[in-house]
Amino acid sequence: MKLLSYNVNGIRAAENKGFSTWLAEVAPDVIGLQEIKAMDDQFDWNVVRKLGYEVFTYPAEKKGYSGTAILTRKKPNRVIKGCGVDWIDAEGRIIRADYDDFSFISVYIPSGSSGDERQDMKMQFLEFFRPYIKSLAQDFPRLIISGDYNICHQAIDIHDPVRNAGMSGFLPEEREWFTTFLQEGLVDSFRHLVKEPNHYSWWSYRAGARANNKGWRIDYHVITASLLPNVQSAAILPHVHHSDHCPVELVLRF
Repeated sequence: MKLLSYNVNGIRAAENKGFSTWLAEVAPDVIGLQEIKAMDDQFDWNVVRKLGYEVFTYPAEKKGYSGTAILTRKKPNRVIKGCGVDWIDAEGRIIRADYDDFSFISVYIPSGSSGDERQDMKMQFLEFFRPYIKSLAQDFPRLIISGDYNICHQAIDIHDPVRNAGMSGFLPEEREWFTTFLQEGLVDSFRHLVKEPNHYSWWSYRAGARANNKGWRIDYHVITASLLPNVQSAAILPHVHHSDHCPVELVLRF
């Protein structure tokens, strides 16, 4: 079972760069998308359906902003859009698909980089999200929480931890939140298997950051510990260029 998560930074822009052609080649069973930035009438999802995927989208109310989706070749038992918090759901930040063997969430945690107000909203989201997932895991103990977390957890996850120490996405309180989040019986699947540095999933468009691999690892497949026996591999795919992010991969065996 190959699972991907990918912040496409606009599905229309990504498709113009060959997204569906790439999707046909890599053929994941399930892929969670973040920042689709499109209402359902603004993008022809049939280009994906023709590849054998069911498409479940959760766009933001604001056009050209945020939004998540799950594309799946495996028919889910059900799909749940939203979490019941009005401002989070208005931005289309959480969508979940339940299967027999696991439940898969595509989540887009807010960025705080645009200023204090958005950083405050990010911290409100994080305060909500940890108990939300803890409660959800009681009913769905084989849970995969995939997406753009907008947080580098450890110094190994960012190219310059010293100069970025005061930046949103690497603030001490965000990193402490991530540590506590994982202590709720969760595992960062990539870092569980890969201990080496210089693996990133997002790069600034400025100053040749991607070409020089000056990046941040902010995209994750976090799993409940009960799924660890099923993990076959985890990878980051930096050669894929439809976005300022790249996809992250998790392969499970059931």
